[in-house]
Amino acid sequence: MSFSFHVVIPSRFDSSRLPGKPLLEIGDKSLLQHVYDSARDSDAEKIIIATDDERIEDSARSYGADVIITAKDHLSGTDRIAEVIKLRNLADDLIIVNVQGDEYGLPARLINQVALALEKNPGSVMATLCERIESAEEFNNPAVVKVVRDIHGSALYFSRSGIPSGLGNQNSQTDKTSIYRHIGLYAYRAGFLRKYSELKPCELESNESLEQLRVLYNGYSIHVAEAETIAGVGVDTEADLKKVRESVTSDYEK
Repeated sequence: MSFSFHVVIPSRFDSSRLPGKPLLEIGDKSLLQHVYDSARDSDAEKIIIATDDERIEDSARSYGADVIITAKDHLSGTDRIAEVIKLRNLADDLIIVNVQGDEYGLPARLINQVALALEKNPGSVMATLCERIESAEEFNNPAVVKVVRDIHGSALYFSRSGIPSGLGNQNSQTDKTSIYRHIGLYAYRAGFLRKYSELKPCELESNESLEQLRVLYNGYSIHVAEAETIAGVGVDTEADLKKVRESVTSDYEK
């Protein structure tokens, strides 16, 4: 790439639904190491793991990762990354890609894509990705975050509810090709993250439990590109963990 970017992987131990998940084994590696290895396959100039837990720090250093210990009271991964920007005194124009520490099997191609999407859209302070929703079950699942975009690819809204409405209604004429699932992969400029850390959480963010709504609420633009390939699997529950472990076992048996 003709520009450089860093990857920061926020990782905390105390997940409410799956405690200790960054260090849970999938095959011969922890979940966090799988994510780190995906980032290493990208074009990122540097990869940093940001955590508040010494167990995660010790594990990450064992496979050579650059680790920063951050505060324990951050409300989101983005807030944690904002502290990394401050601690490392990174240049305002540097692009930072937030790779969530529970995205198993994330293609490095998507990490590169989201960084490039922000580079090509200077009017946006963030970039992220989406993919089409094909089923009513997925559309109506609150764990699947939906996104609606404008004609330029900028986000209008993110929601756990079904937006735009219609896919679950058999009589609806809604064009299903325009209904998208948000992929939780973000690129920001370091300078904006300094501003973000000063923005107060808004009611929309709290109601939806979606930190990106703080950005839209304050009048900033988020560019949303359609993913070039299938994304990984977010490991949030025991069922998710069982699914990815079974996929690894199946690959070994082939």
